[in-house]
Amino acid sequence: MTTEYSGTGDPARSLALLWRTRERPTRRGRPDLTVARIVRAAIDLADTEGLPALSMRRVAEHLGVGTMSLYTHIPGKGELLDVMVDTVYGEPEDPPTPTAHDWRTRLTHIAHTNWNRYLRHPWLLQVATTRPPLGPHVIAKYENELRAVDGIGLTDLEMDAVVTLLNSYVHGAVRGAVDIAQAAGHTGMTEEQWWHAHAPYLEKALDPRRYPTAARVGTTAGEEYGATTDPTRAFTFGLDRILDGITVLITNRPDTTPPAPGR
Repeated sequence: MTTEYSGTGDPARSLALLWRTRERPTRRGRPDLTVARIVRAAIDLADTEGLPALSMRRVAEHLGVGTMSLYTHIPGKGELLDVMVDTVYGEPEDPPTPTAHDWRTRLTHIAHTNWNRYLRHPWLLQVATTRPPLGPHVIAKYENELRAVDGIGLTDLEMDAVVTLLNSYVHGAVRGAVDIAQAAGHTGMTEEQWWHAHAPYLEKALDPRRYPTAARVGTTAGEEYGATTDPTRAFTFGLDRILDGITVLITNRPDTTPPAPGR
């Protein structure tokens, strides 16, 4: 799988684009061509054809303009990728993150929001953001996620670790759902169709005399899912276990309250 890296462009130019502090095309530039329009075309291209298809030339073709027209607005692919990531992070949530509920509800909502974002834009899985673009939407996302666990008994470092844990879990869990969707598109066969076609052979391969546990559990799961797996159910199960662990971290914290005078 192709991996691209955010933060590879010129930092000054990327920041200027991310925060739109300098959007002034040269006199050669087309008046109907803007950073926002270029970025939206790039996102559409990556959504439909995948990240390997992304290039300045392909984006220009998608817009029906010359490639050099893009360079009057965006210096190159590195800067373009940074703005693409920041832009999809700024897509509106439906509904917005709840603020009046408990932290577990807030984290569940955030996890599902991130899950759905990956399903809309699978190419995000191919962008390494260990050096994140410092755009307004990336920072707002981090702020929003930290607020979900602020004041629940965690230290600042634990708050950051919880957010990292949650995001890492979603990133890994959603791959199965994306793979299934892409497999159906490439093969023309749904998971259910694949399962029904292969189930008789799987029953022969999973000889209960040789693999008693795998045969029992695999048969039960296959009959329940109508497929080899159910990524959405697995995601929900894993998310609940992570939230359970955070609950234990909070509730089992040693009491650090200083003793009363005279005791």
